[in-house]
Amino acid sequence: MRSLGPLSGIVTVLGMVPGWFFADAPAAAGEGPPGPFQSCEFEARVVQQVRLRYLLHLPEGEQARAEGSGRLPLVLFLHGAGERGEDLARVTVHGPPALVRRGTRFPFILVAPQCPEGRVWDPVALTALLEDCVRRLPVDPERVYVTGLSMGGYGTWKLGLLHPERFAAIVPICGGGEWIDVRLAGREKLEWLRDLAVWAFHGARDEVVPLSESERMVKALKELGVKEVRLTVYPEAGHDSWTATYEQPELYGWLLRHRRPGAVWPR
Repeated sequence: MRSLGPLSGIVTVLGMVPGWFFADAPAAAGEGPPGPFQSCEFEARVVQQVRLRYLLHLPEGEQARAEGSGRLPLVLFLHGAGERGEDLARVTVHGPPALVRRGTRFPFILVAPQCPEGRVWDPVALTALLEDCVRRLPVDPERVYVTGLSMGGYGTWKLGLLHPERFAAIVPICGGGEWIDVRLAGREKLEWLRDLAVWAFHGARDEVVPLSESERMVKALKELGVKEVRLTVYPEAGHDSWTATYEQPELYGWLLRHRRPGAVWPR
């Protein structure tokens, strides 16, 4: 992919001249910017090259055949900060990848990318990865889900709120997000958000990511009128609220019963 060179533009500097304090009469509506300002516009095409290493797990043959349509749900799992790097084995330390490694058989496609060292989850890279998976794999586009823990919980909130038109449900664990993205969402996105199922989890004694991070996101969604949003708080748990969460079968049953009719994915 060809990358663009440095972007350049023309900057006009307004000098101070004698008599600067004499203000002109305010411009009437539609006559342009007031006073000494110039009306400007900037436009550029920015190309971003992304690279993500990831683990892929497909259900066993009999589970795949059990799906009448031949298409399967997909769960994107986002790990925490401690699993960043270039060693994919680290991705299997927690969450669904750890359970698969121990023999758990899930009826969905599991995609577990690894975030590079020194970075946080990039929603642009994650979106590109999912688009590729939906195109290449036998994915049911109406049953795509996102979950993650700690840093991955933040990534889950970010990705889910950025593209609610693509996900049936999200499960952020001990994470947080930008509540302003919810409050100031455009009209079309608001409609998609209201149908996004959310189940958040947090430990009441979390000293790494405070419980208030999940509480404010859930509060913002409820005030918006999201139809299904819930928060489970473990009273005695610290930062590790993910082990108990991912080990409960109820979570996966809840995820898989949600669909996103008319999900918007590139063909």
